[in-house]
Amino acid sequence: MPRFSIVVPSHGVAGRLSLALDSVLAQSFGDFELIAVCDGPAAPAAGVAADHAARDSRVVLVHSPPCEGLGAARNAGARAASGLYLLFLDGDDVLAPGALAALAARLEETGEVDVLYFEHERCPWWDGEPATTAGPAPVTVRAPSFSPAEAPQLTGVALPAWSAAYRRSFATAHDLVFPEGHFTDVGWGGLVTVAAERVAVLRRVVVRHLLRRQGSRLDLPGEHQFDLLDQTERVLVRAAAGKLPAERLAPLFEQLFDTVLAVAADRERVPAARRRAFFRRAHRLYRRHRPAGRRTPRGRSGVPHRLLAAGAYTAFRVRCAAGRTAGTAARRLPRGTRLRARLAYRLHLRRPLDENLVVYCAYWGRGYACNPAALHAKARELAPHLRGVFLVEPGQEHTVPADVEYAVIGSRRYWKVLARAKYLVNNANFADAVVKRPGSVHLQTQHGTPLKTMGCDQSTYPVVAARSGSFTKLLRRVDRWDHNVSSNRHSTEVWERAFPGSYEPLEYGYPRNDVYCTARAEDVARVRRELGVPEGKRAVLYAPTHRDHHTGFEPGLDLEAFCAAAGEDVVVLLRAHYFYDRGGPLSGGRIIDVTAHRSAEDVCLAADALVTDYSSIMFDYANLDRPIVVYADDWEVYREIRGVCFDLMDTPPGPVVRTPGELAAVFRDGGYAGPESAALRARFRQRFCQFDDGLAAERVVRRVFLGEPPEALPPVIPLAERVPAPAATH
Repeated sequence: MPRFSIVVPSHGVAGRLSLALDSVLAQSFGDFELIAVCDGPAAPAAGVAADHAARDSRVVLVHSPPCEGLGAARNAGARAASGLYLLFLDGDDVLAPGALAALAARLEETGEVDVLYFEHERCPWWDGEPATTAGPAPVTVRAPSFSPAEAPQLTGVALPAWSAAYRRSFATAHDLVFPEGHFTDVGWGGLVTVAAERVAVLRRVVVRHLLRRQGSRLDLPGEHQFDLLDQTERVLVRAAAGKLPAERLAPLFEQLFDTVLAVAADRERVPAARRRAFFRRAHRLYRRHRPAGRRTPRGRSGVPHRLLAAGAYTAFRVRCAAGRTAGTAARRLPRGTRLRARLAYRLHLRRPLDENLVVYCAYWGRGYACNPAALHAKARELAPHLRGVFLVEPGQEHTVPADVEYAVIGSRRYWKVLARAKYLVNNANFADAVVKRPGSVHLQTQHGTPLKTMGCDQSTYPVVAARSGSFTKLLRRVDRWDHNVSSNRHSTEVWERAFPGSYEPLEYGYPRNDVYCTARAEDVARVRRELGVPEGKRAVLYAPTHRDHHTGFEPGLDLEAFCAAAGEDVVVLLRAHYFYDRGGPLSGGRIIDVTAHRSAEDVCLAADALVTDYSSIMFDYANLDRPIVVYADDWEVYREIRGVCFDLMDTPPGPVVRTPGELAAVFRDGGYAGPESAALRARFRQRFCQFDDGLAAERVVRRVFLGEPPEALPPVIPLAERVPAPAATH
């Protein structure tokens, strides 16, 4: 008997069903059966499910006619189940990585329970707004499992059916099935609440609910809204028949009617001609099933309940209309704790542009870094009449050199310089509230050559799209760009697709990479001393990229073990992705944590070799013509979840290894720096180091800030004629 039976209805989601099934099959905990419920053998989803069944014997196909609805499909899957616990997953949702392992571990702690409730994420994946976490009500019980009477507020009424695991023998013993009609989750959740005798909670996201852009079918107007009243009555009748204790019935009753009142208050859901009838039937149910001695909730939140109990439809309608009017007015008011600063910004927008003011920002205000910092330094040299102001987040002021002027993001000065600046330079994007003024020049420098999908290309990858921000808002930001810097033709083509706009592409190279052609041996030695690299040691830079499916930094490699296996002269410079640059250092032994070091360029200069997975640092480091090893232990997963612009395995910058043992071996035997590695690197450099010749910053400053025509700029030095900064060891 498998531990879990996971039932996945698939009606209308054939295009996204693979995501759901793959998210289950990729779980580290493998004791489960996956039951895909399809409309019929000829349905589009049936082919998808059949392909998965052919590859994995744990996948089972079941058929349920679409006319019978979602509840019938789930019931068909449950009847075919043989597992200890039932899980339900919509065909366009996904299980979070590690979800089943977490459930299994929690069940080991709780022992046998009827229901294990857990959290889920609501992901508006198409818009990229942050996912919101939802789940069962808070409980104060400290025991791993408990009786529902100990936490009566914990009911399944407000939770989707896929937000809990159900003991199959419990559901069978109580004849629990999904009721027919709409709002079947309300009926199921209520019936489960009435029958359950032992429950538990897991405070962890198990399901990622990928919201439908067109909204839920339940939100559409129509007669089906009355099904909610049927489900409510069904639950309350079962509660009465089972003589549910008053202390449990009261919260169940209140939560059921909270849902009913939400529908009654929404004029878009119940047809105008049927609103009074909906309210009256709800009133009759309320009066008939109200627990003896129950008082309506106090305060403003209790007003709708009191009106429903009294059958006061007209008063209820007036109150709802007043609430909508107040809400509309509130949305028109400016928001934010720095309202005065924003108002000052509007006033400054009326003043003339300061023709000599340049505002720079890097990595959303993380400090003085990257292409904006390199351009700031070059502008001081070539255009000393320009005044540069760097934008930094509160608390990051210390990252700005003493002689560099800065403004703290959100301050009045921040809004002032943004309003007045002629030039605005960023390697990400300015806030949505920033206005593109006529005559101002916005320069987008980017902050890496793309391997992973970017911008609008992310829209087909739900996990990353859910974290990427609204694509509509993104395109509005792109509309502000006048120039977009590119380091190679590959980048130019990707930016045109990912960030479609009317800007001028500047194929000038990345200003931050100039140092790789201009630094000298003494510069390399100085940086190594600053970072604490011992004399005569091989410094291997380990720079893994961010994983959208991980919630925090995971090194992915036992670095101490790598050092021990790779050779006594090896030390590792660990640089995590900048998303994780605020934690404590991980240094120790032969590991030097350089994550918080301001300059990625300095770190690269100090390194004798690079080990990375899919980080864009490989494209920058390739300019040094030093050995690179790709540690691709999860390439297939990364490619599927994040999406990539090209197949790195076909065009790697050096040896590709898949295991820690292979990685250590390639350093131990010298293969990382051998002739095959050099040949791969040469081909990679030819494609991706196209414009990074040490003169990028000069070209950008002269073209953008000084207005020189393209033909007057220094031509790109051919790759074969460039002399990269020397490595410390050879």
